[in-house]
Amino acid sequence: MNPPVNELLHRLRRSFDGAQLLFMGFVLLLLAGGAAAAMRQQPALLLPGLLAVGVLVALVEWRWLYYVLFPLLPFTQEIGLVGSLRMDFPSEPLMLALTACVGVALLLRTGQVPLREWAHPLVVLLGLMFLWTAVDIAFSVDKVKSFKYLLAKVWYLVPFLLGTLLIVRRPTETWRFVALYVAGACLSVLYVAARHATKGFSFQGINWALHPFFRNHVIYATMLALLVPFGWLGMQAARKAGARLAWQVGLGILLFGLLTSYTRASILSLPIAGLFYLIMRLRLTRVVLVTAAVTLALSVSYIASGDNYMAFAPNYERTVFNGHNFEKHLAATYKLQDVSGMERVYRWVAAARMIAEKPLVGSGAATFYPEYKRYTLKSFRTYVSENPEKSTTHNYFLLQLAEQGIPGFLLFISLVTVALLRAESLYHRSRQQPEVRRVVVAASLSFVIIVFHLTLNELVEVDKIGPMFFLCLALLVRAESWLAVSSEQ
Repeated sequence: MNPPVNELLHRLRRSFDGAQLLFMGFVLLLLAGGAAAAMRQQPALLLPGLLAVGVLVALVEWRWLYYVLFPLLPFTQEIGLVGSLRMDFPSEPLMLALTACVGVALLLRTGQVPLREWAHPLVVLLGLMFLWTAVDIAFSVDKVKSFKYLLAKVWYLVPFLLGTLLIVRRPTETWRFVALYVAGACLSVLYVAARHATKGFSFQGINWALHPFFRNHVIYATMLALLVPFGWLGMQAARKAGARLAWQVGLGILLFGLLTSYTRASILSLPIAGLFYLIMRLRLTRVVLVTAAVTLALSVSYIASGDNYMAFAPNYERTVFNGHNFEKHLAATYKLQDVSGMERVYRWVAAARMIAEKPLVGSGAATFYPEYKRYTLKSFRTYVSENPEKSTTHNYFLLQLAEQGIPGFLLFISLVTVALLRAESLYHRSRQQPEVRRVVVAASLSFVIIVFHLTLNELVEVDKIGPMFFLCLALLVRAESWLAVSSEQ
């Protein structure tokens, strides 16, 4: 190397320290990735630079990744990688990074989860569900799909269950990530509203307005609905007038987005959550759960006996989608002439026949599609039954039974039941601690909203909803610790 070049390198080394050079290297990597992605129109080329930045942030303070993820969730979109492999970007890379960071923090003991929380019934049930999914792979009709499903569970459970238990140490810290998620959701509502306005806020135009960040209006509306309890309780928790006003504005935007989504289940989920709040206050959760279980068991027994279920077969010619008129859409729903409702029945009948064949082990996680097509009945077919979007049962409880058999179903039912019963107990035990009670109520009502949606859709594996499902459970676990520590003092 000639002397002028040596002298130039020597001056550069003296001008910049190691940290600055490292930062410049990351910036150059990002710029190179961005340029390559733009020139070749391949968003995946951004991944190396973003992952490098993620590693840098993780080394400095991995908790930043946790907080950065939430405002980005409303803006994630599915991108193609190699072949048929697809990824939700940027949520999944961040979730993978968080999984690694939480694992390292637990191994190196830089963060700890108390023993009482490891032994909490909700944590134990989630562990048993994960274990059964792993065991059930041996009986799956598609072991590769089931194994991929199991891997995906890892980067939901670790960051949002264990990560939350590491990060949220005090009740007031709950509102940090919630505020970030609400802020991101509100920005997404404004984006959607701007596009939707060009269609006159029509029922027909909502799905178009959601692209490219939401696959359909159900995911969009569910995200908004589950944040409403947190927005309401966050407003009550705010001590300063400015913060309270910000929560009020955010709550207003969430409700506006929810109403203009024209999503029946999501709009109905709010009064359902309000009803559960009343049930919780009156200590009636056990009574309601037992009544619901008995009613469901009797209904299923009646429908399954003989050919009674055939009475629900739709009229192919009269089953319609009123995309231009929301009022007619609602009317078709209760007349059993709405195509989306009748398509659910078509899938449910297929699922029931799958369950009858493999009641103990099911077909295996993530295998319902296309396995169910062998079990469908032509009498229940609708004109959207081709199912090009490859959706599943439109009922998460039934999906668990069809894919993971009776053990998987019972574990999931137990998880929901224990969560609701613990929520009632925590609500009354936190009477003297309003900060804890607000977290309990927000997490409980949000959880109820998600569970209500699960009766009509499968959303636990959706990146905009699944994290909050596990996060609500983590908050209930942590609230129990807060109360236990308080009683010991």
